[in-house]
Amino acid sequence: MGRRVSLQILGIIDQTVLKERWTGLSGRRTTLNGQEISTRSCSKHFTHLQGDAEIAFDRVRSKVKVPLYGCDCYAYALLASGFVNLVIESGLKPYDFLALVPVIESAGGTITDWTGQQFNWKASAGSPATSFNVVAAGDKQVHQQALDALQWH
Repeated sequence: MGRRVSLQILGIIDQTVLKERWTGLSGRRTTLNGQEISTRSCSKHFTHLQGDAEIAFDRVRSKVKVPLYGCDCYAYALLASGFVNLVIESGLKPYDFLALVPVIESAGGTITDWTGQQFNWKASAGSPATSFNVVAAGDKQVHQQALDALQWH
């Protein structure tokens, strides 16, 4: 008889200066320093790009109350904790964001590419680290509004 193996994916954001650690594990709630956290719902809130990505982002920025720039992975930690509503980035490599996926999703958020597709990248010795455009939101409606405004096809 074969044994069924369940794959769990772990993601960690570690902000050592502030002594903050977010841990996301598929199937469990994201924690911040051991305490369960979640994203927040929001009605209308929406973040450094170039070329066509900048034009698409400008369509979203016009709908945002307070845009933040240069937060790197800390922006995703703030999103998972319910302090920001949306993170939009372009040109990320898999090592920049894949560990963030379980943190966002386990906190109740959504993270996809700019077309709304889940990320599908298989690491291997021969696979190049291609660039990805990322949209992460704590609220599914805000995520969809961002995708609609980006108009990325």
